Amino acid sequence: MLNPLWFGFFLLACASGLYHWLFLHDPQVFSRLVLSLFDMAKLSVDLMILLFGTLTLWLGFLRIAELAGLIDRLARLLAPLFARLMPEVPRGHPALGLITLNFAANALGLDNAATPIGLRAMRELQTLNPTPDTATNAQILFLVLNSSSLTLLPVTIFMYRAQQGAADPTLVFLPILLATSASSLAGLLAVAFMQRLRLRDPVVLAWLGALVLGLGSFMGLLYTLSAQAVEALSSLLGNLTMFGIIMLFLLAGARRKVPLYDAFVEGAKQGFAISRDLLPYLVAMLCAVGVLRASGALDAALDLIRWAVHAGGFDTRFVDALPTALVKPFSGSAARAMLIETMQHYGVDSFPALLAATVQGSTETTFYVLAVYFGAVGIQRARHAVGCAVLADVAGVLASIAVSYWFFG
Repeated sequence: MLNPLWFGFFLLACASGLYHWLFLHDPQVFSRLVLSLFDMAKLSVDLMILLFGTLTLWLGFLRIAELAGLIDRLARLLAPLFARLMPEVPRGHPALGLITLNFAANALGLDNAATPIGLRAMRELQTLNPTPDTATNAQILFLVLNSSSLTLLPVTIFMYRAQQGAADPTLVFLPILLATSASSLAGLLAVAFMQRLRLRDPVVLAWLGALVLGLGSFMGLLYTLSAQAVEALSSLLGNLTMFGIIMLFLLAGARRKVPLYDAFVEGAKQGFAISRDLLPYLVAMLCAVGVLRASGALDAALDLIRWAVHAGGFDTRFVDALPTALVKPFSGSAARAMLIETMQHYGVDSFPALLAATVQGSTETTFYVLAVYFGAVGIQRARHAVGCAVLADVAGVLASIAVSYWFFG
């Protein structure tokens, strides 16, 4: 999936460059293409330095939470819900703890850390699979919820915004929270419909009812506030939640007599390794996106979409954020590249950049996740996994556009 996508970026850039040279008499286009390669390579290294620190920090704290028993407690808390949603998985099965840990990493926005945990969870679920080449209901539900982007604290997006000079990196906290909730709910309902899950069960209704009631009440509160008050609340909650989670991990670890420093270092080593391995992928995708923008091909495609949206009588400002939304289902690194490029091109606190950040935080690399997770256990028949996951992505993008106009429009 990534090979043709990456090659296609360069082919489009080449075709657009030739068009600008031969028909628009712009010979400087190739100079811009080459310059963009070096600029994006340098930007990749700058981002990687910051990514080293961010992933190392949060995987260190996540290791403390794991040793403190918080993950196990969360797994026990969710056990009654999982028993209804994944009835074929026995209570206490190792897959449930790994699924919980994967959701926790996704909730913190550590998508790169969540991947190896998710692969372990998928292998454990595969041990219960009576037909090894066909996805089970539990595997499909896990994958769809994973690909629906359960991001409650998108620290990596905060990091990218901080690196690009945002005055308040956590400004997108509430928009992402609302959009990712819509994405995850859409994915859950789609799977429940296909698998005939008993959502009317009292336990499931209690969880879903609490979620809907909480989000509905919260949105009702936001509706009564001014735009400035909403932005201030989003900033406060983003920073307060982030530091509160850190203190929760530390206090729980201290109570269980976990060697906090040693545990942090143990987890941080994993973050260092993951960050190091990401650099080649980041360079590859940022350079491909850079030449696409420098050639004029990306702007031409956006102009065509903008014309169609304008002809339909709609506001066109969201179009500039669409590159992130269009490539996110295929590649996380390409979407990150598009997000960073949008921040640089329009300004980190511009409407397109804020919307792109919201989309990045509320959608997932659906086809990449499908290929990696199912490929890791040899599954060839995905059944209804693709349709449900794509539906969740569409819901996330539409919700991102809606809440971005509400918050920043």
